[in-house]
Amino acid sequence: MDNLNIINDYNNNIDQYISYIKQDNDKKATIITHGCQMNEHDSEKIAWLLQKMGYKIVDNIDDSDFVIVNTCSVRHSAEDKVYGQLGNLKHLKNNSNKDLKLAVCGCMMQRKESREYVVDKFDNVDIIFGTNNIWRLPELIYKNSLDNKIAIDIDENISNNDDLLGADRLYKFKSYVNIMYGCNNFCTFCIVPYTRGRENSREKEDILREIKELAANGCKEVTLLGQNVNSYGKNLSNKTSFADLLYAINDIDGIERIRFMTSHPKDISDELIYAYKDLDKLSNFLHLPVQSGSTRLLKKMNRKYSKEDYLKLIDKIKTINPDIALSTDLMIGFPGETEEDFEETLDLCKKVEYDTSFTFIYSKREGTIAARSKDQVPDKIKHERFQKLLDVLYPIQLKKNENLINTNQKVLVEGLSKTRNDILTGRTESFKTVNFKGDPKHIGEIVDVNITSANTFSLNGDLIE
Repeated sequence: MDNLNIINDYNNNIDQYISYIKQDNDKKATIITHGCQMNEHDSEKIAWLLQKMGYKIVDNIDDSDFVIVNTCSVRHSAEDKVYGQLGNLKHLKNNSNKDLKLAVCGCMMQRKESREYVVDKFDNVDIIFGTNNIWRLPELIYKNSLDNKIAIDIDENISNNDDLLGADRLYKFKSYVNIMYGCNNFCTFCIVPYTRGRENSREKEDILREIKELAANGCKEVTLLGQNVNSYGKNLSNKTSFADLLYAINDIDGIERIRFMTSHPKDISDELIYAYKDLDKLSNFLHLPVQSGSTRLLKKMNRKYSKEDYLKLIDKIKTINPDIALSTDLMIGFPGETEEDFEETLDLCKKVEYDTSFTFIYSKREGTIAARSKDQVPDKIKHERFQKLLDVLYPIQLKKNENLINTNQKVLVEGLSKTRNDILTGRTESFKTVNFKGDPKHIGEIVDVNITSANTFSLNGDLIE
């Protein structure tokens, strides 16, 4: 090939690979995304790269020439789902689409055990890359095209090269923005530090520049992403805090709402709590994962706070902002969980009164400390406790929603309902889903809606014209 020598001189410059692949490329690509908002934003970067290379992004796998599976490894069930998909894609490639190319990326591929299993069991996989080197995708596609052999690239160290990439944003009016990567906490149940690496914050000015560009292009709401946003800035030379960043974003014209995910209770500062009082654009919502209400289990989890610490923090937050909507993560069946531990969790939930929650049954993740524990809780007990937990959480959640009936809420309209094409759906400042009749022209706008009824998971209302 004429440009082979040029490409061999490649030095962290994706443009040459992109130019080569783009020649006469009329192929279609599909991205399947598993996991959290971080993965969703990674997929937006992947989509941007694919389109730069000439691919058209499509939803239907049957129409696709290239499928990318972006994986999650937080729970075992998530990995099993990926393996099932790869099996189906293997069948598709062997029977109806022999030229189909398949890439697997994301958190699972950062784990050596999962990566080796994919290589061993799925010979239909052409490309594997990790969470830290999305920007290498054009090079991997090129290498695979030369010899049709699997191309693998995994980087254990976080770099900021991916920040140089654009993103094919799913929505124009709301966007995810990475402010940091990785985690230093090493909770004993969690695989994230092993798949996403250690904490690495982006420079404040780079973040502000990205958000200003988003605002100039019509973005109204930004969600700041990090495994522990409260630790933002600790590795930067200027020691900028997360609260400092929020105050700076609040001054950006065009941005109307600021959200963030996720906070660790041990690192939340008074400065951040007071930001909920001072900043008019900071959404009236806080996701503060507790995992368990048992101080004994929290210590085993290496969470570095007690039940009493958490409740004092909640009291402080509610004192500053009594109307704030709170959500959390709750894990049932952590190794060694007794009935008394579980009752402590129920007690905490009754005291905090969460607006919503993400509840999980503990899933053993190989490579974590908890996975080696001898006192695993039987599945039957896990499921019984899980149901009891929901029986406490859901009535509180319903009551919270019913308290909003006859109030007017500002709703960012996100699109049409999945069940009815004459119903719009969107989110309040407190991150509650609202369904109401309206013209699709309102999608992307913040509108006033009077809440007329409520259920456990959403609100219904009438558009105020």
